[in-house]
Amino acid sequence: MILRVQQLGIVPYQQAWDLQRHLVEERRKGHIPDTLLLLQHPPTITFGRFSSPKNLVASQETLKRLQVEVVPSDRGGDITLHAPGQLVGYPIFDLQSPPHKPDVHNYLRLVEEALIRTLAAYSLKGWRFPGYTGVWVDGPEGRPEKIAAIGIRIHRWITHHGFALNVSTDLALFQLIVPCGIQSYGVTSLLRQTGHSYSIEEVGRQAAAAFATTFGHDNLEFVS
Repeated sequence: MILRVQQLGIVPYQQAWDLQRHLVEERRKGHIPDTLLLLQHPPTITFGRFSSPKNLVASQETLKRLQVEVVPSDRGGDITLHAPGQLVGYPIFDLQSPPHKPDVHNYLRLVEEALIRTLAAYSLKGWRFPGYTGVWVDGPEGRPEKIAAIGIRIHRWITHHGFALNVSTDLALFQLIVPCGIQSYGVTSLLRQTGHSYSIEEVGRQAAAAFATTFGHDNLEFVS
């Protein structure tokens, strides 16, 4: 089974959302194989279906000054932030087609596993935090810090939306929000954890390979 991968560079959130909706229908009709979009967004704050407005702590003046767009989204999860230096991945998978199975919780755990394997390629141990979605690492003094957020939507068993892995993101931007509505723990990045700078394209290739392995795809195809 093929996993088609498109690395798209920096794409405005709404444009990427429109592309996803188109690809969801194409996947449903069987016109395309499972597809993984890998990209970055300009500074953007998104609200998931279960977001609380109080988790946006920045003023409108601050958002305007920093040129941060705010977009309501139909994905799951709470508020999150996107910015350059963050690898965003949108899997367009048909969970009713082998080797998948139509199980939302299983899908979430596999996305987490693929991200954990991606981090392992950089000798960084990622792990699941019971009660929280996403991937976590040990921060200062062993305190958990979130390195990858996940917010998905599954419609008629076709997946879209996905994950955001902080590679070299400006972490100061997360002060504009309460990330994922979690006040007790902070966020981190691959750069902060390893002290090394990696390109989004390189990390994207590692992520694509990890997704193919984790989800049982036997052929990885990069397309422009």
